[in-house]
Amino acid sequence: MSYFAYILECADKTLYVGSTDDLKKRLHAHNNLKSGAHYTKIRRPVVCKYSETFATLKEAQARERALKKLTRKEKLELVNKIL
Repeated sequence: MSYFAYILECADKTLYVGSTDDLKKRLHAHNNLKSGAHYTKIRRPVVCKYSETFATLKEAQARERALKKLTRKEKLELVNKIL
């Protein structure tokens, strides 16, 4: 099983960082379900701009915490490096 840390861009151009074991399902939740995070629920639609894959949930959550500590500028640099 794979786990992911990810960065979403919301409709208002803000960034959201999270982690999950099913990126496609989680993105669907962020965009369509009541169970999606409140932050993204009020800023739909969201687009996945960046993700990393990990072998364990612990690793993905650690990377999520590290990504959350980055400044907006650093997050955008990371996203733009991939594009």
